[in-house]
Amino acid sequence: MRIGELAARAGTTTRTLRYYESRGLLPARRGGNGYRAYDEEDLRLLQQIRTLQEFGFDLEQTRPFVECLQAGHPAGDSCPASLDVYRAKLAELDACIDRLLEVRERVAGQLTRAEEDRDRLARAADAPDGPVPRCELTRAAEAEQD
Repeated sequence: MRIGELAARAGTTTRTLRYYESRGLLPARRGGNGYRAYDEEDLRLLQQIRTLQEFGFDLEQTRPFVECLQAGHPAGDSCPASLDVYRAKLAELDACIDRLLEVRERVAGQLTRAEEDRDRLARAADAPDGPVPRCELTRAAEAEQD
């Protein structure tokens, strides 16, 4: 198949395919007419790359998976280098999750504090003596009105 058909079937652009080719991720075969020629295996490579990128892998991290497929393995993730990339990505994701949990805990703490402050001020405003003055100027102005 030609580059336009491969791009359409893979859900990408010809520009992206040329970029992958320049990075050595997609083989650059030419037909007798000089046009790029691709087959179903190339489509499979692209699908592997796209899936990994959807999972957050950068383009270079997809290389071991592509090489594993090109080496004839039925799944691009069964080679040792692919497994190493999976492990590294999981460690990266775990670190991100830990950081997000820390941030969530801090935001939850801030929310609790803010709600308690709001409730305390509301109770003070409902007290028989009226609201708590915010500053000395407010207290002096209220005294003059009485």
